Amino acid sequence: MYTCQMSLKEQLDNFKKQQVKCQTTLSNIASSRAGGPSSSSSLRRPVPAAAISHNKPSAPLKFSSDTERLQLINNVRKAPVGAQIKRVISLLFETRQAFTPEQINERCYVDMHANKAVFDSMRKNPKAHYDGRRFSYKAEHNLNNKSELLSLINKYPDGIAANDLKDAYPNVMEDLQALKASEDIWLLSNSQEDIAYPNDFKCEITVDDDFKALFRETEVPSDFLDVEKELKKYGLKPVTDTAARRAAEQKYGIPISQPKHKKKRKQEITKRTKLTNAHLPELFQSLNASSSRN
Repeated sequence: MYTCQMSLKEQLDNFKKQQVKCQTTLSNIASSRAGGPSSSSSLRRPVPAAAISHNKPSAPLKFSSDTERLQLINNVRKAPVGAQIKRVISLLFETRQAFTPEQINERCYVDMHANKAVFDSMRKNPKAHYDGRRFSYKAEHNLNNKSELLSLINKYPDGIAANDLKDAYPNVMEDLQALKASEDIWLLSNSQEDIAYPNDFKCEITVDDDFKALFRETEVPSDFLDVEKELKKYGLKPVTDTAARRAAEQKYGIPISQPKHKKKRKQEITKRTKLTNAHLPELFQSLNASSSRN
C-alpha cells in the first residue's frame, strides 16, 4: 500500500513539472507574439514572417483551457526528427515566408534550438534555404506567376516535367492547365508523368545532312519476317510473329496469301422478291421478262 502511494505521488509530481514546463512555453510564445515590426509583402523573395504578423494583445493562457494545445506541443516535440522536418517544410511551402527558428516554434511547435538534429537537418535539406537567420522554402524553379512559367517552358523545346514545376508557387498547376487550355503550351503524358512543351512553331530543329542521307538510304525488307529478325537483332521485341503465323497456316491448310474479297453478286428481282416500289414499274422489267421466259 505504501509503495502504491509513493508511485502515485511520483506520477503527480512529474505531471506538475510537465505542467509548469508547458506553461512556461506558452508564456514565451505569447510574449514573442507581442512584438515585431510590420512592413509590406513582396512576391520576389520570401517575406520574413515577423514583417506580416499582427500585433495583438496577449491574453493570459491557462492550462485548463489549453490542454489540447499543450498535448499537441508535447506530441510534436516527441515525434521523430523526420516528422518534425516534414512539419516545418509544410509550413514553409504553404506560407512561402521566411521564418526564424523562434517563429517556427511559434507556428508549428518544432523547437529547433532544443533539437539540434532537426536544426542541422533543416540546414542541409534541399527544399529549405537558410540565410543564417531565417528558413524559407526552396523550389526547383524560382517562379512567381503564369508569365514566368510560360517563359521557363519556352526555354525547354524538349519538354520539362510537370513534377519539376509543381512546387514553384502555390497555384502553379492551375496556371499550367490554363496555359494548356489557351494552347500556349502542349501538356502531354508519357504514361508516367506529364511533360510540358512550348507550342512555338518558330522553333527550328536542324537535322544533319548525313542523318538525312542515312535515313533515305535505309532499305526496309519486303518480307516482314526479315523485319522481325532485324528488330530482334537490336534487342527489340516485334509485336507480330510471322514465323508462327506461317507455320499455323501450313499446318491447318490456310493459304498464306490474303484471300481475295468476293464480289457481291448483283441482286436480281425474282418472283420471291418483296416489292415495295410498285409505283415504279420500270424497276420490274427484268422480273416480267424472266416470268415470260419461264
